Amino acid sequence: MLENILYYFVLFGFGLAIGSFINCLVWRTYNNISVAAGRSRCVHCGRFLAWYENIPVFSYLFLKGVCRICQKPIPGHYPAVELLSGFIFLAVGWLNKNYAFFSEWHLLRDLVFVSILAVVFLYDLLYQIILTKIIWFGAAAGVFFNIFIFHQDIYSMLIGLAVGGGFFLLQYIISRGRWIGGGDVRLGVMMGIWLGWPNMLAALFFAYMLGLAVSIPLLISKNKQWTSAIPSGTFLAVGTF
Repeated sequence: MLENILYYFVLFGFGLAIGSFINCLVWRTYNNISVAAGRSRCVHCGRFLAWYENIPVFSYLFLKGVCRICQKPIPGHYPAVELLSGFIFLAVGWLNKNYAFFSEWHLLRDLVFVSILAVVFLYDLLYQIILTKIIWFGAAAGVFFNIFIFHQDIYSMLIGLAVGGGFFLLQYIISRGRWIGGGDVRLGVMMGIWLGWPNMLAALFFAYMLGLAVSIPLLISKNKQWTSAIPSGTFLAVGTF
């Protein structure tokens, strides 16, 4: 019992920390700041944060959602991403714990995958850009885990890759880049490597159903137009998850 409590406690804490890192990674990447460029800083005044201002979720509550010095609001998605990452890590840990055979490698793979999806989800939601570097890193991680560690069916992976990449590449060619961007094509390749065939179809189905469920009410309420850009990477990340 105590071992299980410790297992989930560590996973939740690790998820909070990864969520904090994802916030940092997304903001610094968008602003062309190296991730290795020192401690976290205020997104408004640029001041480096003290250690007690950098504790996931708790610092946001302690500071009442504003910077201690400049008093400008800390973005609300910061604690949301941290909490969501913590709960997702809990869910992934619970699923792995309830498999017939528990594997630390399988747990590590799933945690790496959901962390990459979180970056894709957040960056595309905020900036409507799918990061090329994170996608190729994810594709390489997928090949490493699924082929070299778990020895999964390479033909399933190749078919998934062809369907995922080909589906979006065809749209890109037909629309000449007006419907989707190159990032969607690369994301389709990564999804295919991770999921293989026929799971790739399930991911596309869930992603497009979610996209419709979100977009149609926005169109009806006139908060969006038919020509408005939709962060497809965000929906594809959820479908893949």
